[in-house]
Formats: sequence, C-alpha cells, structure tokens
Amino acid sequence: MIRHIVLLKWKADTTPEQRAAVLERLQTLPPAIPELRSYTLEENIGTDPGNFDLAIIAEVDDLAAYAAYRDHPLHQAVIHESIRPNLEARAALQVR
Repeated sequence: MIRHIVLLKWKADTTPEQRAAVLERLQTLPPAIPELRSYTLEENIGTDPGNFDLAIIAEVDDLAAYAAYRDHPLHQAVIHESIRPNLEARAALQVR
C-alpha cells in the first residue's frame, strides 16, 4: 500500500467559500478514481499559528495506482482550477 499525504496552506485572502469549494471538489474524486482505496480530508482546527490548513491522505495499492490517481484528469483539474489559485504552500510525501 502507498499512502500519499499532502499538506496545503491557503493564501491569506482565501475566503471560506473558496476553501469549501476546494473540499467539495476533492470529495468528488474517490467515486471517480477507482484506484483510491481510502481518501481522507482533514482541516486544521487553528490552534497554532503558521500550521498548514488542510491535510489530504490518499491510499492506493501500489505505485501504478498512485500514478493513475496523480495524473487523473479530474484530479489535475481540481489542482489547477481550485487549489493552485489559492495556494500559499504545499508539502507532500508518499510512504509505504
């Protein structure tokens, strides 16, 4: 199993509506991408300044499934249309 973990930090001027739109679009991915075995979205509760705002945890069977998820057109559309315009910082890793 491969776990893909992404942390996103929004730009200061990202509105609650824009954040909600990103979450809504991300939630459409699991039913559309069969390679996803588990998909979790976790919003930071804001207890400490400077932390990231959103964690995305995607689990797939293997590296081929990860590549299928990473490159899926719907996933790429969410990244380019909803995430990147609002993104201050991103961190990611893949673990076994």
